[in-house]
Amino acid sequence: QVQLVESGGGLVEAGGSLRLSCAASGSILGINDMGWYRQAPGKQRELVATITSGGSTNLADSVKGRFIISRDNAKKTVYLQMNSLKAEGTAVYYCNADILYYSGSSLRQTENWGQGTQVTVSS
Repeated sequence: QVQLVESGGGLVEAGGSLRLSCAASGSILGINDMGWYRQAPGKQRELVATITSGGSTNLADSVKGRFIISRDNAKKTVYLQMNSLKAEGTAVYYCNADILYYSGSSLRQTENWGQGTQVTVSS
């Protein structure tokens, strides 16, 4: 089994910054794409940013120029630096990762989600 654990959410004023972290654990052989999604109240979950194992990134238009996604492959961790936060950034932020891991003697590859971390931006 693998687990993704997020941290770094909280309450911040509009214009402020937060840094989210998400660490993967378990019998992991490798991690392909990692990313962040968010879900605001009453809305569908949406893509925020993704990063490949080689470091190529993709960001939603709404966060380009303000958010930065990065990863530390040795630590099996992905980060989301959020700057110039806006009130519409209030949401639960979820980590996502495509992970290759051992389950007993079997090799498995699954898409995994963290439990989510709340980000609240006050205006």
